[in-house]
Amino acid sequence: MGLADVAFYAALLGAIGPAPLAVTTNLSINFMRKADAGSAIIADAKLFKLGKRLAVGEVLLRNEDQQELIAHVTTTYAIPPNR
Repeated sequence: MGLADVAFYAALLGAIGPAPLAVTTNLSINFMRKADAGSAIIADAKLFKLGKRLAVGEVLLRNEDQQELIAHVTTTYAIPPNR
Protein backbone atom coordinates (compact mmCIF):
# COMPACT_ATOMS: atom_id res chain seq x y z
CA MET A 1 0.00 0.00 0.00
CA GLY A 2 2.88 2.31 0.79
CA LEU A 3 4.47 1.65 -2.59
CA ALA A 4 1.22 2.53 -4.36
CA ASP A 5 0.88 5.77 -2.41
CA VAL A 6 4.46 6.84 -3.15
CA ALA A 7 4.13 5.88 -6.83
CA PHE A 8 1.04 8.04 -7.28
CA TYR A 9 2.63 10.91 -5.34
CA ALA A 10 5.61 10.77 -7.73
CA ALA A 11 3.27 10.76 -10.75
CA LEU A 12 1.38 13.73 -9.32
CA LEU A 13 4.53 15.74 -8.62
CA GLY A 14 5.74 14.92 -12.13
CA ALA A 15 2.57 16.53 -13.48
CA ILE A 16 2.29 19.60 -11.21
CA GLY A 17 5.81 20.18 -9.92
CA PRO A 18 6.82 20.49 -6.26
CA ALA A 19 3.83 20.45 -3.89
CA PRO A 20 5.04 19.26 -0.49
CA LEU A 21 1.60 19.64 1.12
CA ALA A 22 -0.24 17.40 -1.37
CA VAL A 23 -1.82 14.60 0.68
CA THR A 24 -3.76 11.40 0.15
CA THR A 25 -7.46 11.89 0.81
CA ASN A 26 -8.59 8.43 -0.29
CA LEU A 27 -6.88 5.17 -1.19
CA SER A 28 -8.69 1.94 -2.01
CA ILE A 29 -6.81 -1.28 -2.67
CA ASN A 30 -8.00 -4.60 -4.07
CA PHE A 31 -5.54 -7.43 -3.52
CA MET A 32 -5.58 -9.97 -6.36
CA ARG A 33 -2.85 -12.42 -5.31
CA LYS A 34 0.17 -12.57 -3.04
CA ALA A 35 3.51 -11.23 -4.19
CA ASP A 36 6.28 -13.69 -5.01
CA ALA A 37 8.94 -13.86 -2.29
CA GLY A 38 12.23 -12.36 -3.42
CA SER A 39 10.75 -10.68 -6.50
CA ALA A 40 10.69 -6.92 -6.96
CA ILE A 41 7.28 -5.28 -7.12
CA ILE A 42 6.57 -2.86 -9.96
CA ALA A 43 4.09 0.02 -9.52
CA ASP A 44 2.56 1.65 -12.61
CA ALA A 45 0.81 4.91 -11.69
CA LYS A 46 -1.62 6.77 -13.94
CA LEU A 47 -3.45 10.08 -13.42
CA PHE A 48 -7.08 10.00 -14.53
CA LYS A 49 -8.07 13.55 -13.58
CA LEU A 50 -5.95 16.48 -12.52
CA GLY A 51 -8.00 19.37 -11.21
CA LYS A 52 -7.17 22.52 -9.28
CA ARG A 53 -7.74 20.89 -5.88
CA LEU A 54 -7.93 17.12 -6.48
CA ALA A 55 -6.08 14.50 -8.49
CA VAL A 56 -7.55 11.04 -9.13
CA GLY A 57 -5.78 8.01 -10.51
CA GLU A 58 -4.81 4.38 -10.22
CA VAL A 59 -1.76 2.28 -9.49
CA LEU A 60 -1.25 -1.27 -10.74
CA LEU A 61 1.10 -3.46 -8.67
CA ARG A 62 2.71 -6.58 -10.14
CA ASN A 63 5.75 -8.77 -9.69
CA GLU A 64 8.75 -7.73 -11.76
CA ASP A 65 8.71 -10.83 -13.95
CA GLN A 66 4.94 -11.33 -14.33
CA GLN A 67 1.99 -9.53 -15.91
CA GLU A 68 -0.68 -10.69 -13.44
CA LEU A 69 -1.70 -8.03 -10.94
CA ILE A 70 -0.87 -8.29 -7.26
CA ALA A 71 -3.16 -5.35 -6.47
CA HIS A 72 -5.27 -2.64 -8.09
CA VAL A 73 -5.30 0.72 -6.29
CA THR A 74 -7.43 3.81 -6.82
CA THR A 75 -6.45 7.00 -5.06
CA THR A 76 -7.32 10.65 -4.65
CA TYR A 77 -4.91 13.39 -3.60
CA ALA A 78 -5.72 16.87 -2.31
CA ILE A 79 -3.58 19.53 -3.99
CA PRO A 80 -2.77 22.59 -1.88
CA PRO A 81 -3.66 26.05 -3.18
CA ASN A 82 -0.82 28.39 -4.14
CA ARG A 83 1.52 25.67 -5.34
